[in-house]
Amino acid sequence: MRRVIGALGLTVLAAGFTAAPKSLRFAEIDLRTGVRMHYAEQGDPAGPALILLHGYSDSWFSFSRVLPLLAPKFHVFVLDQRGHGRSAAPDAGYAPADLAEDVLAFMDARDIARATLVGHSMGSFVAQEAAASAPGRVTRLVLVGSAAAPARMAGRDELEAAVMALEDPVPEPFIREFQMSTMQREVPAEFLNRVIAESARLTAARWKALLQGMLAMEPATALARAEIPALVIWGDRDALFTRAHQDELVALVKAERLVVYEGTGHAPHWEEPERFARDLVRFVSP
Repeated sequence: MRRVIGALGLTVLAAGFTAAPKSLRFAEIDLRTGVRMHYAEQGDPAGPALILLHGYSDSWFSFSRVLPLLAPKFHVFVLDQRGHGRSAAPDAGYAPADLAEDVLAFMDARDIARATLVGHSMGSFVAQEAAASAPGRVTRLVLVGSAAAPARMAGRDELEAAVMALEDPVPEPFIREFQMSTMQREVPAEFLNRVIAESARLTAARWKALLQGMLAMEPATALARAEIPALVIWGDRDALFTRAHQDELVALVKAERLVVYEGTGHAPHWEEPERFARDLVRFVSP
């Protein structure tokens, strides 16, 4: 059952935002996986479906700098994945494969036959798992700040040690340092503060379970046979995933293109939203 919560006009946070998407609306929906999922939606219900999947500890707000730049002809859904934002946080089920099952269940619940999956960081691993398990449901795949295997990330040991030591309430300085360490370009202070506030919703247990789930993920080798059109977007100052990671990922998913954002960090859609929106629209447009 779907429950509409209401509409929200986003505040303009940076140059390049000419208007908030008037059609942006929020709802919650019960999934067959047992999760009540909160999500944002905008655009033409008859248009091509795009499902945007945020990164580790983020929420729908991760794409708020991009949403105003997407044409209304696209039917865009931005999910709060389980344990994040305003979605339910069950005690278990935080591996990318579990979150991918939520995505497919969401598509079933909203009668979405096929969609383009756009995933950032953790969301890119969820997108890979969803595409590998149900390739017929995925029109295109856009992987941002990604890799073939998250366990190979740079600084893994340091991050794992810091996260596994967390206790509730998760300290705000840790969250701020974590988020700022991923960026190279400046973003609006209002945006960053909201990002940090969204991350603060997660309990220490959720931080730990999500990271453990990612680190245990194996490369989704089935993608090599899926033949799903794929685009990989990477900032060359990404502190987590290197160019070698991108080359491995491109080979795995047989990506049509690797787009490199020079001087940009782990979150190109935060740091260069206008360019990101152009690249995304160009790739998903017929």
